Amino acid sequence: MPVTDETERHPLLAALLRFKVYLASIAMIAVFGLMTFAAYNLTHEVRYDEVLEALSQTTWTSVALAVLFTGISFAALICYDLNALDFIGRKLPTAPVAMTAFSAYAIGNTAGFGALSGGAIRFRTYSRLGLTPEEIARVIAFVTLAFGIGLLAVSALSALVTAPRLASVAGMDADILRLIALAVIAVLVGVLILGRNGRVIAIGKLKLRLPDTLTSSRQFLITALDIAASASVLYVLLPETNVGWPTFFAIYATAVGLGVLSHVPAGLGVFETVMLGALGNAISIDVLLGSLVLYRMIYHVLPLVIAVLLVVGAELREAMQHPVANDIGNLAVRLAPHLLSAYGLILGAMLIFSSVTPTPDTNLDFLSGFLPLPVIEGAHLFSSLLGLILAIASRGLGQRLDGAWWVALISASAAFVLAFLKGIAVVEATVLAIFIFAMILNVKRFNRPASLFGQALSPAWLAALLVIIASAITILFFVYRDVDYSRELWWQFEFNEEAPRSLRALLALTIAASAIAFFSLLRPAFSRPEKVLPEDLERAVAIAGTQNVADANLVRMGDKRVMFSDSGKAFIMYGIQGRSWIALGDPIGADEDTAELIWRFVETARAAGGRAVLYQVSPALLSYCADAGLRAFKLGEMASVTLPTFELKGGKLAGLRQALSKGAREGLEFSIVAPPDVVNILGELRAVSDAWLSEHNTREKTFSLGAFDDDYVTAQPVALLRKEGRVVAFATIFVTETKHEGTVDIMRFAPDAPRGSMDFLFVSLLEYLKGEGYQVFNLGMAPLSGMSKREIAPVWDRIGGTMFEHGERFYNFKGLRAFKSKFHPLWQPRYLAVSGGTGAVLALMDVTLLISGGVRGVVGK
Repeated sequence: MPVTDETERHPLLAALLRFKVYLASIAMIAVFGLMTFAAYNLTHEVRYDEVLEALSQTTWTSVALAVLFTGISFAALICYDLNALDFIGRKLPTAPVAMTAFSAYAIGNTAGFGALSGGAIRFRTYSRLGLTPEEIARVIAFVTLAFGIGLLAVSALSALVTAPRLASVAGMDADILRLIALAVIAVLVGVLILGRNGRVIAIGKLKLRLPDTLTSSRQFLITALDIAASASVLYVLLPETNVGWPTFFAIYATAVGLGVLSHVPAGLGVFETVMLGALGNAISIDVLLGSLVLYRMIYHVLPLVIAVLLVVGAELREAMQHPVANDIGNLAVRLAPHLLSAYGLILGAMLIFSSVTPTPDTNLDFLSGFLPLPVIEGAHLFSSLLGLILAIASRGLGQRLDGAWWVALISASAAFVLAFLKGIAVVEATVLAIFIFAMILNVKRFNRPASLFGQALSPAWLAALLVIIASAITILFFVYRDVDYSRELWWQFEFNEEAPRSLRALLALTIAASAIAFFSLLRPAFSRPEKVLPEDLERAVAIAGTQNVADANLVRMGDKRVMFSDSGKAFIMYGIQGRSWIALGDPIGADEDTAELIWRFVETARAAGGRAVLYQVSPALLSYCADAGLRAFKLGEMASVTLPTFELKGGKLAGLRQALSKGAREGLEFSIVAPPDVVNILGELRAVSDAWLSEHNTREKTFSLGAFDDDYVTAQPVALLRKEGRVVAFATIFVTETKHEGTVDIMRFAPDAPRGSMDFLFVSLLEYLKGEGYQVFNLGMAPLSGMSKREIAPVWDRIGGTMFEHGERFYNFKGLRAFKSKFHPLWQPRYLAVSGGTGAVLALMDVTLLISGGVRGVVGK
């Protein structure tokens, strides 16, 4: 299928697309840096001791209320997913949905970047619960838009009500603020009116079904409850304030929105700066800072700890037979690695931040009576480095690497011991103990053998680590802003000299983080494995013949590399184009080897600097793809005919009966030539093939199609059409020993073959295979057909649907679908699964180039 590359005509666009991940990471770091600098200046008169004093004045009643409001907020967040599922018309058990939504928000609110996003959690779990990628994408789109629009609506309403007070805090004119709020409300009311009764609106060629009035109203109430509850978490933690709750609510909603837009993990720095800037004149800065720290702990860290504890509890109750316990237990299997990954990242940040903050003097005085100073100094320094190691290992935990499990467990265990040696940090030791216990219980989840140190960190992860290190630097300068810097600080080793100790820990952290960043950025050169060996090809052909998928015979071409499972009972066939490692179809062979093969393929591609791509995979493979961190995009639909029930009788297939009769009247004769006899007619077949290629001004395709090669053609049966004894058409046939499925591969017609010969050949072949006892005839895929064109469709589907409707100049999309539809087949979706998801378009271009034999093949058909 020819592809027009717009980037060739727009070099700047090409450069932006090529480096968009790096540019986004740099922009995120720049925003964080500016906000952190502003926050540092806003707090220039505040001292660390004052913040601790403000924290100590927070009552347990306030903390209990904050925990209560956190629970209300997360209950509302769970309703986001329930409302989204209702909108797309799917009903799932409440307990797994609640667990999924709670975990997704606990991770998304805390980590905040792509590798640990809530969307990835939903894809992994909802795919196991039976949702298709399109439905999951619609759920994600719904909850994302619902939060954004709901946040905008409640902010506008609160700003309208509290305009005078809010304007005085923000330094704006109250009338201008009212006009902005009214304009926002008017637009949202207009959308609500347009969407009444689930109305479908058309924006150009895009059709979108808006939520009906009931759904919109219900979602607005859910969002209002969520934001009101989360705002109340922080509000009740403020010991002193003369700012009313409505005004505070409007400021809080604005800060949350800016934090989300910044894409900084958890809005760290951005949210705090907005709150300090807006409320600094009304609330004591030290009190506000203390409350913000406690808010982060309660609203962001506590839900993640609870989610991990729920997984631990589900693991302990695994043997229980109660349906709800079983549902949650089964889901915990999928969620545990990702929750522990996010928890590990938070623990790493905690250890790093702990290394730049003072230890209470009473704790140090107590330790000085038992431990020598070098032990305390070493514990402090190594604890900070263990935090960095734990943060890095957390990425591997999300990928279920066995090496990451060992590194994280050993690091957390060592940090647990050092927590007591460096300053009797009981809270720190407690959260580490929870992590260690959860890791031990879930050891069997981390069963993927891959080198943790062979994993190059992505730009998003490097940016997240840089944000953590930069935060530690900011905290250090804030805590010790009254300490005059001098070179002698580096060499001061005393029990009560905290600043030198923190400086040394930060220096070690910076050096170690820089080394890791350089190691990740200087990735190994892209490498390619050797071509398939003859003995490996023979093994693969033998496996292909013993299973049910006829297209597995494409391995016979020898143009693809082969990767076998450990047992040798299954394989993946794949090709390499550019940076894309492209596997064709589902793994072939034993089902129990599927998960291992997909993971090995993805990891091998990553280790070689490539992008893992699974092309034309079935819905059955999607849950495995999700577990391996791949994102699925619909390619089209595969058509298949159930042969035992295929009958030409009746009006439905009257057209096919007529084609069969017409071909017989024109003297067409159908026959099947067995593989040993194909060599006798090879010259006639080549003549037809050459004439067909010349007539269509095209060249042989490869990878997902067979090419006319003597050894390849003679290795399989051939269906012939003769007229007056001369071959006018043929098709090579794919079958396996199980007689489950048959299909055609190479199909060629002489230029003078009678019209309707294709229909005649296919009908004759279907009747022959039915008579031989085959169960299914695979008609092949109709690219881009069946794409969603309405409601909340993913951008990929909208582009694919547009190409299907208007791309006939490039490819006969509609004609191919219409031809297959004559047989009234069953349609099943096929997908493109890509690691990371961001390279789907590039991956599809590489697939096109691989099939066509390079750019010349695309341009020259």
